[in-house]
Amino acid sequence: MISIRNISLFGGLFSIVVIALGAWTRLVDAGLGCPDWPGCYGFVTFPTTEEEIAIAESRFPTFPYEIDKAIPEVVHRYFAASLGLVAIALVFIAIRQKVENSLKYLSIFLLFFICCQGLFGYLTVSLLLLPIIVTGHLFGGFITLSLFFFIFLKAANFKFMHYINIEKYKYLALGCLIVLLVQIFLGAWTSTNYASLACPDFPTCQGSFSPEMDFESGFNLKQEVGPNYLFGLLDNPARVAIHYSHRVTALLLTAIMIILIACLWFTNAAPLASTLGLVLLLQISLGIMNVVYVLPLYIAIAHNLVAAMLLLVTLLINYLAFKR
Repeated sequence: MISIRNISLFGGLFSIVVIALGAWTRLVDAGLGCPDWPGCYGFVTFPTTEEEIAIAESRFPTFPYEIDKAIPEVVHRYFAASLGLVAIALVFIAIRQKVENSLKYLSIFLLFFICCQGLFGYLTVSLLLLPIIVTGHLFGGFITLSLFFFIFLKAANFKFMHYINIEKYKYLALGCLIVLLVQIFLGAWTSTNYASLACPDFPTCQGSFSPEMDFESGFNLKQEVGPNYLFGLLDNPARVAIHYSHRVTALLLTAIMIILIACLWFTNAAPLASTLGLVLLLQISLGIMNVVYVLPLYIAIAHNLVAAMLLLVTLLINYLAFKR
């Protein structure tokens, strides 16, 4: 029998796939691989024959057709749409099986949120990669994953949760979660503004620990996109400000997470502490490798996925800390 626990677990795993596909689409600069929505150059999937390509380019003469860009965009769209079907199934099961109201309302909110994500997907294309919209869309993917995971935890109600008492560290755990969410948003903002390689060296940035930075332009949420925002329009000091902020927040996050790990180590949540430490170490390593090896595609995608893992572990710790 399909239960809300099983479908939410499947939805969480599927969300991770969608996050990976979104990162792939972004990293290969395929955000405008299809200049229309929900179709692609007016086709249900994407043009493949010479005749279809000619029709596509006649429809959108300012967007030359590139199949290498169209494929990631279409694949990402269809997987994201499928995630919406999973959310519909979750609501249907929650209502039919008459689960507790909190789970029912969470499932309905999740479906509403995924619909909003679809709207952001449309706006991403129609507003030509406007940074604040793209960042919101990327960040929303992590929120979607969090909602599926939270529903899964409430529905599963594992026995081990009843024996772990870390309530006295709940505000420390909450602080970690807040800083992590800020860091994820900054990571999305860094990617959206093509600032991932603004600092090509490590641990310095542009050969200095205090490079020239333009925070006003870098964090201007009302940027103009010009013809479109593909490859970005910011000057280098603005991109450096974005990238440097991401690095500094990473240091802050590392410090506060080390404190949390040390506190949990002497409780019966020590396995969670070690898991958090390992995932944090992996994420730091991937971030450094992105800089040193000039943003390799698979390492950059892994950086997104491990950020999702870090979020899930931190959410679990918060869930246990606030459960009483």
